[in-house]
Amino acid sequence: MNQNGLIRSHRELEVYQIAFEAAMKIFELSKRFPIEERFALTDQIRRASRSICANLAEAWRKRRYRAAFIAKLSDCEAEAAETQIWIEFAVKCQYLDVELGRELYRTYDRIIGKLVKLSKNVDRWLLPGSQ
Repeated sequence: MNQNGLIRSHRELEVYQIAFEAAMKIFELSKRFPIEERFALTDQIRRASRSICANLAEAWRKRRYRAAFIAKLSDCEAEAAETQIWIEFAVKCQYLDVELGRELYRTYDRIIGKLVKLSKNVDRWLLPGSQ
C-alpha cells in the first residue's frame, strides 16, 4: 500500500498473499506424492492452486473493463474450487493427512470468501473512467 492506503499492485491484495502462500504449501506437500501421480494429481493441484494467483494478476490489470475484471475474478473462484477437489483426492488417496487436508480446504474456503467479497464490491476496485 502507498501512503494514502491505496493498493497499487495485485501482490498487495490479502487474497493474493493467502493464495500464493497456499500454492507454495501445496507445491511443497505435493513433492511427496507418488511418482505415478506426477502427470496427474500433482500437476493438476499445482496448476489449479497457482492459477488463482495468475488470474488475480490478470484481473488486476483488467480493472478498466468491469466485465473482464469480474470474469477473471470468477476464474479465480473456479480454480480455488478445483484446488479443493484435488485436495479431497489427495486425502482420499492418502497422499495428504486428513487434518492437513482439512486445513488446506479451509484455506481455500477463505480464499473463495475473499474473492466473493471482492466481486461484490467490484466498483471499488475499478479504475476511474472504466467501462
